[in-house]
Amino acid sequence: MPVLPELAAVLAAASARTRPEPPGGGPVLREAARGYWDRRGLHGAAGGIAAAPGAQPLLLALIGAHGGDVLMPRPCPAAWMPQARLLGRPAYHVPTPAECGGIPDPYALLETVRRVRAEGGRPKLLLLSVVDDPTATVAPPELVREACEAAVDEGLHIISDETWRDTVHRPRDTVLLSPAEMCPDDVTVIADLSGALVPAAWPVAVARFPETPRAAVRHARTLDILTALGALVAGPVAHAAAHALGEPDSVRDRIRRAAALQTDVAAAAHRAVLGSGALARPPQAGRHLYADLGPLRSRLADLGVTDSMELEEYLTDRLGAPAPGGHRFGDELGALRVRLGTGPLLGATPQQQTESLAAAKPLELPHVARALDDFAAVFAELR
Repeated sequence: MPVLPELAAVLAAASARTRPEPPGGGPVLREAARGYWDRRGLHGAAGGIAAAPGAQPLLLALIGAHGGDVLMPRPCPAAWMPQARLLGRPAYHVPTPAECGGIPDPYALLETVRRVRAEGGRPKLLLLSVVDDPTATVAPPELVREACEAAVDEGLHIISDETWRDTVHRPRDTVLLSPAEMCPDDVTVIADLSGALVPAAWPVAVARFPETPRAAVRHARTLDILTALGALVAGPVAHAAAHALGEPDSVRDRIRRAAALQTDVAAAAHRAVLGSGALARPPQAGRHLYADLGPLRSRLADLGVTDSMELEEYLTDRLGAPAPGGHRFGDELGALRVRLGTGPLLGATPQQQTESLAAAKPLELPHVARALDDFAAVFAELR
């Protein structure tokens, strides 16, 4: 999406700032993050906030601040497993339930924890995402509760990635419950602001820690690691991020318009995928969908596609846009799964993208209709 003019002006006004933020973010940025979460029912003090230049260094610091092995759902965001491996931490995938991604199946979680312990491991940390990348699903509250209760009962601390919570396509019809609402002393929340608030080219992410003595120690460790990494938010970016976190009317309007646009476009892309005979959960949030082309295995084999690496190459070439295979998200290489971005369907230029945002019926715009026709044609060839 094009940069919101108001945010661009705020960034430009702060461009003369030459000093980065202190480790973990300055008081203005941390207070803005506190207010953002306070409006979502997660109350706390600005002292329990930490900021970093992007989700990857922040997650790396959070994992480093915790001891023990790491558990995460399968599939999961592409950066999660490499972060744990970089720190030398044993990491394990846990299957997700049929209805959504992002949350481990509670029974599979318990079985995995007990198996890891029986093998001499020390499972201590669970990563999850209620609004999931890569599957673009929103976990039902009852499932979130069951998974979190199972994790806490087994002594796991939870890191809840809520980057995509503001991109839910139908917010009035979707109940979104943060794990931090249910287990406030056992959940650290992380959000990459590029999910909905700022452009991806302005790297900034924030984390919210519980208000407990143990969490205070982990917060201090996290700041130490961010300091050692030199992971400091640029001053102008922090200024713009704080403005976005305050959610003025222009930012709220952009979030609402972007979610409505994705509702229509992602649904159309989903119909095209299903029309080919492939499988995909209906996208509920974000800017992508996660497709399983397993039912098309024979046809794909005729085209020389037998695993997700080859599927990634084939679809990236045919669609003219990145289509990362499921192996990047922890799925097995032999599973023909792929994440399909919907951003390229909104227009090739900032002018077209702005027109898409403003349109009451974006699917009727010539550039959107043409992009969707081309997208559908790629999958129609696989029937």
